[in-house]
Amino acid sequence: MSLDISVIVPLKNEEESLPELVAWIDRVMQENNFTYDIWMVDDGSTDSSWEVIQRLAAADPQHIKAIRFRRNYGKSAALNEGFRAAQGNVIITMDADLQDSPDEVPELYRMIVEDGYDLVSGWKKKRYDNALTKNLPSKLYNWTTTKMSGVALHDMNCGLKSYRKKVVKSIEVYGEMHRYIPVIAKWAGFSKIGEKPVEHRARKYGVTKFGLERFINGFLDLASIMFIGKFGKRPMHLFGALGTVFFLLGFGIAFYLGFAKIAFDRYNMTDRPIFYLAILFMIIGSQLFLTGFIGELVARNAPERNTYLIEEKIS
Repeated sequence: MSLDISVIVPLKNEEESLPELVAWIDRVMQENNFTYDIWMVDDGSTDSSWEVIQRLAAADPQHIKAIRFRRNYGKSAALNEGFRAAQGNVIITMDADLQDSPDEVPELYRMIVEDGYDLVSGWKKKRYDNALTKNLPSKLYNWTTTKMSGVALHDMNCGLKSYRKKVVKSIEVYGEMHRYIPVIAKWAGFSKIGEKPVEHRARKYGVTKFGLERFINGFLDLASIMFIGKFGKRPMHLFGALGTVFFLLGFGIAFYLGFAKIAFDRYNMTDRPIFYLAILFMIIGSQLFLTGFIGELVARNAPERNTYLIEEKIS
């Protein structure tokens, strides 16, 4: 039987909120006559979250499914495993802390099914987070990501999102890259990405699980995504171009010094500091070129080297 919706809930140490969240999701699904399941992915909880999940699943085995990690791997890993397991035609992700409202699900579902979006991201216009530690850094992060990726969203990292099934089955999420799923989806060819203002609720139980280090890790992962998306299958285009520029710059300086020595014979080439800069540029250029060759060898021998997402095929 085909399911309308699969809800993926990554969590860590959210024992107090889980019963209320499940009851809320169930009420929304019943009111809208959706067929659904809920995948709860326990990312190494140290409280009694797993015991709570077991009780919920025993009470409603038709709808409650669960995955438990042996240790904490991070939200990206939890989402990736949830994506693998989910079989709904539309996939909804939301956090377990009750800050995301399940009442948003019907409209997120409609935007995928009726409006034809591949992915719809929530936008928490009014937030209840600390302005200094979360709001301002998030605005800077969203602005930077939009400028670098071309994906114009106000709240890239909102946990409340909806996806067409083929999107989550076509992408891989790891590291801290859950923040950039819209960017990953765009590079995979799913360009119809929408945004919906959603309700953001104050945290009811527990404390946030994220620290300031997420901004440093997030920037590094953004750089990785941009590189892989543009040059993952053709690394020589980047390293070869940079290597050529550096080598020609160094060679040009060396040629000028050699010409000046022959024409004017006023000084030794090695007496000028710029000579060593020329040597450095040529060495860097050669190293970048060799890096490009090595990258091409790795890319051409990777099992995914000729794997491409095909939208339609007529034969």
